[in-house]
Amino acid sequence: MSRIGKLPIAVPAGVDVKIDNNHVTVKGPKGILTRTLHKDINIELTDGKIIVARPSDEKNHKALHGLTRTLVANMVEGVTKGYQKGLELVGVGYRAAKQGNKLVLTVGYSHPVEIEPEAGLEIEVPAPNKIIVKGADKEKVGMLAANIRAVREPEPYKGKGIKYDNEVIRRKVGKTGGKGGKKK
Repeated sequence: MSRIGKLPIAVPAGVDVKIDNNHVTVKGPKGILTRTLHKDINIELTDGKIIVARPSDEKNHKALHGLTRTLVANMVEGVTKGYQKGLELVGVGYRAAKQGNKLVLTVGYSHPVEIEPEAGLEIEVPAPNKIIVKGADKEKVGMLAANIRAVREPEPYKGKGIKYDNEVIRRKVGKTGGKGGKKK
């Protein structure tokens, strides 16, 4: 049995779950999330708990069991608590600002880079070198944070760029001032 897949998902008060032929809709205080899951996996709502079961012990059913349970659990957590991802700008003159709903990044290019979040996502800029992406859908929050980071990924020599707030940049040693000159 899958260790993750067999765990029931508790549905907290204030969260409404509808399961219709493996089309799961979760509604809560932070929003509404819907997802169509694989038809072979059985999803049931009983006594305020969501139970995910697989029909057999085939390899693909085992793989889908834990995945499906985790996706549904992320939906329930997203509509209750929400998700957030922090980013940090490192570099002289690198800064972020918010203009209306857009995020404007000044990161060493000849022009500022503008990023507009899709519906259901929110960007906060508490300081010129900090960005926080918030939303109910874990996948969309992570994707927007990855797209912001991709504007200027951190480089390994000075560590300049946009990095996640918990990311550690592996640094390389630069050129050494060792022996130079002509070969003999």
